[in-house]
Amino acid sequence: MSIDNDNSSSDTFFKSSPLKITLEKNNFQSTRTQSLQNIETFWAEQAENLVWNRHWDKTLEWNPPFAKWFIGGLLNASINCLDKHITSEIKNKAAIIWEGEDGENRTLTYYQLYQKVNQFSNALKKLGLRKGDRVTIYLPMVPELPIAILACSRIGAIHNVVFSGFSSTALVDRINDAKSKIIITADGGFRRGNIIELKKIVDEAIVNTPSIQNVVVLRRTGQKVEMKNKDVWWHDIIQNQTNYYEPELVESTHPLFILY
Repeated sequence: MSIDNDNSSSDTFFKSSPLKITLEKNNFQSTRTQSLQNIETFWAEQAENLVWNRHWDKTLEWNPPFAKWFIGGLLNASINCLDKHITSEIKNKAAIIWEGEDGENRTLTYYQLYQKVNQFSNALKKLGLRKGDRVTIYLPMVPELPIAILACSRIGAIHNVVFSGFSSTALVDRINDAKSKIIITADGGFRRGNIIELKKIVDEAIVNTPSIQNVVVLRRTGQKVEMKNKDVWWHDIIQNQTNYYEPELVESTHPLFILY
């Protein structure tokens, strides 16, 4: 593949065709029957819609109750979400159309999203994040939420999204169970006319979360927050980061996220 001159890339071949999904009754029933008659063949056909950097050797290894799919295959979720689109006309189409409760609105094309994900991936790497590390994401509903998710997947880190309405106690339990290395949050978030003090909740939580090494804080509401030793601003760490991060190729069975 080839992309703009300011970026580099691995040799990845995007041969998948556009995936069409229909819930029309007859087609649905026919597809369902096929999936039940020959499970391995059906899911191998579906998997061909993804971009694989290394094709799998075996579709399924089934030792009840354990199953391993697409053994030997290597891929990356962010390639499938972003890279495959930036060499086509889709590059300049809207990937995210967002409007916040406060009236702020933003539109990001696939290429703009691709650049922001790569920048944040480089920033996370500089903080020491590596493949297999866990990241807790405690953000309001803003474009930086999917940016953080895709950046984690690009690195091969495992993300854990925690609903921004949850308490510090719920946050502590999820961070400690995942042994998260980094938590990504915001100064606050808007909900039903009120400001939720997310940074304050995180400050209460990390007293009891020894695995946390850094807290990345997004400026959302603009309210004053106390920045401590582990804290870094999102806008500071992305400064001077390049627009390309070589995606970490992971096994097909590699965890993408943890959901509680």
